[in-house]
Amino acid sequence: MYIKGRCIFSACALLTQHALAAGMDCTKAASPVEKTICANTALYELDTQMGSAYRGLIKTQPELRTAQRNWLKTRDQCGDNVACLDQSYRERLQALQKQSGEGIANKPDEVDRLASEDLRRAIQTASKMDAEFPLERALDSLVIKVGTTTFSNVADGDNALEEAHFPKTIPPGVTQDEWKALTTSKIESTGENGNSSYTLIDLDGDGLRDLAIDTYSGGTGLFSYVETFRRVGDVFVRRTGTAETSADSSLFSLNGRGANQSSDWINIRGRVYAAYRNSYYGVDQLYLLDPLKVIGDVPIVSVNYRYQLSVPKIQKDDASGSSITLEPALHKALTQALSEVSKTKAKDVGDQSQPLCPIPPTGEGDGAYYSYGPGHYTFEIVGDLAVLIEKQCYIGRMMDWFGGYSVKDGLFTQLDLRKPDFEGAERSYQVNGRRRMTDVITSVGKLEEGGEN
Repeated sequence: MYIKGRCIFSACALLTQHALAAGMDCTKAASPVEKTICANTALYELDTQMGSAYRGLIKTQPELRTAQRNWLKTRDQCGDNVACLDQSYRERLQALQKQSGEGIANKPDEVDRLASEDLRRAIQTASKMDAEFPLERALDSLVIKVGTTTFSNVADGDNALEEAHFPKTIPPGVTQDEWKALTTSKIESTGENGNSSYTLIDLDGDGLRDLAIDTYSGGTGLFSYVETFRRVGDVFVRRTGTAETSADSSLFSLNGRGANQSSDWINIRGRVYAAYRNSYYGVDQLYLLDPLKVIGDVPIVSVNYRYQLSVPKIQKDDASGSSITLEPALHKALTQALSEVSKTKAKDVGDQSQPLCPIPPTGEGDGAYYSYGPGHYTFEIVGDLAVLIEKQCYIGRMMDWFGGYSVKDGLFTQLDLRKPDFEGAERSYQVNGRRRMTDVITSVGKLEEGGEN
């Protein structure tokens, strides 16, 4: 709305489109509210984000004008109270972001497309030297290794029971200017037991280091959440502009149980991306995330593998440290059964249209013969299969840990067996799996985190 010919709260955000690229015109600030916003970098940044969010909605929701005008009246009651204005902006911005959905979400541009193609070519080249770890080799050449500083929460030495807290003194590698911005912004961790790490890194190429916080939250998935803050003047401003928990504002999460995930900060074509990996049997899915924008569609690089599977004749018991040698007939039966397992993609349960073992006239219900049984979120079911040992049919299940792979051990996987009638003890056997990349492709799609965020 206009008052005496000037804009209030980016009045152009209500009536014109082009002025929404910035916050309010501070050269014309007159009211206590306007002057307070213009004098406070964090508030001005929230005002700018508000303009962007509003613009993303007004074209499709013209009725929003009335609600926005009502909010302006409520906001103006804060006067020069910074805390009141901050809360008012954050609550309204959160509401707009929920309404907008994908409306304000970032869309990949031409640079993003070229960046994903550059990464695809780098992986393809690396596969010629190392077909097992082409993605790791390519990422290692792109990871940002200089210009960053990382520090963690600390606990008081004289009180081991006290939760760790944000450092009270400036950590090594942090400049006085950055320390002032950190303390002014009242950066606090919200993790379980205060376990958080902080990384100062220039995420937008403006010469000022921004902030990424990795916060452990626990839970059944042992989640940690990574959220980002943009350095704006003398403060750090949360990427989403909301003041909720790390889980609510996170760029992505890492599941410490029931997933195979990792992340790296990389630089391609002068842009910094959070290279977020979410893997499964047969594929590494790598998402290129813009660290300071609301995530919508993102570039995806998919690296596909084919495994060579085998059952070791010597089976080791990690718990006792002992080992046994499989009898030739048993080893042959396990090897034969393994030939029916997919070498490229996990099939999970529910794919069986026929019983794995013959169903007797009496005994357990039919369901016991179609699959091994319910799974668990901590492992991935590659497939259920029939295993014939000395003319007896067993139900087998090959499982892995979402494509978890190492130089020494290859694929982390095992084959479990049970009798169809559930009588007798289950048996487990180690399976070796070595992989080779088959292809790498690029696409655009939604971020999949492989866990409840």
